[in-house]
Amino acid sequence: MVKASLVGLDIEAGFRVVSLLETAGVAVKVALWMATPEYEEGRLVLASPSLDQAHPLRAYGKVAEILHGEFAHSRPSLLILRMKDPFIQKLRQTFSKTTSVEGMRLGGQTIGDRFVLDAFVYRIQ
Repeated sequence: MVKASLVGLDIEAGFRVVSLLETAGVAVKVALWMATPEYEEGRLVLASPSLDQAHPLRAYGKVAEILHGEFAHSRPSLLILRMKDPFIQKLRQTFSKTTSVEGMRLGGQTIGDRFVLDAFVYRIQ
């Protein structure tokens, strides 16, 4: 069963992940917590040109290396998508010119090829 909404702890962990990635030189273009019917728990969705790897596991490895030792109990569940993913492209097309998306909530809608139950947005550029 998918959680109906994202909890405060998840929100703070997402801010921390984005900050750590930026400090390590990963230009995060899209970052948001998202609950979907696909996953039992919410996922921190990330997209960055520097994470567009030939093999997707390399992107996860790169992020794991950056986050190593930063989350004592458990690292947030991640979903790293390519910049050309239909979901990422639609988000950027729709919201990239919005003055500020930080803290915006999305939900109950299909964006690109994914149905979003609930989402908390950090960044869409």
